[in-house]
Amino acid sequence: MPKKDVRQVTDLRVLAAMAHPLRRRLIDLLKVDGPATASMLAERTGEAVGNISHHVKVLAASDLVEEAPELARDRRERWWRVVSAAVRWSARDFESDPATAAVATAAASLGLDRQVGLLNAWRAASSQEHAAWGEGPFSTDSWMRLSADELAELSQEVVGLIRRWADRDIPDDGVERGSVFVFAHGIPAHP
Repeated sequence: MPKKDVRQVTDLRVLAAMAHPLRRRLIDLLKVDGPATASMLAERTGEAVGNISHHVKVLAASDLVEEAPELARDRRERWWRVVSAAVRWSARDFESDPATAAVATAAASLGLDRQVGLLNAWRAASSQEHAAWGEGPFSTDSWMRLSADELAELSQEVVGLIRRWADRDIPDDGVERGSVFVFAHGIPAHP
């Protein structure tokens, strides 16, 4: 189980490690499904074990994942888990030169592509799957008039609410729970 902290990323090396679609997916799988071996991750992604091992090592070198040796049945078996429950970063921390800004832009694009991809996959799901989730799935948007400070306050409240649900202990009440992806954006824009 990852610690329930949110890691603030300010290191370009770490941001670059995250700015890869397969590595992002591996982090997500480890967050949702818990610790796994490279073989297990390869099976879940359809990738070769050697490719998964390479990408897990890149994530480990950036302290995004770590070994979970207590889960190994022998010395050859290597289990991996995420280090932090979530990561956060700001483009402002990477504006010092064009190269770092380009990595930050790529990371932001990857994140948005992943979010939209998951949303489109849900929209393409079967009517049975939609029916199974009832009225739970949602989408909302609003136009607001806010100052920069008010937007920051709204951001903290929304992120805090999402983290509260993401970090909660799952009740042992016999209710079946599936993985749910929640994302939100609050950006200055014009209609």
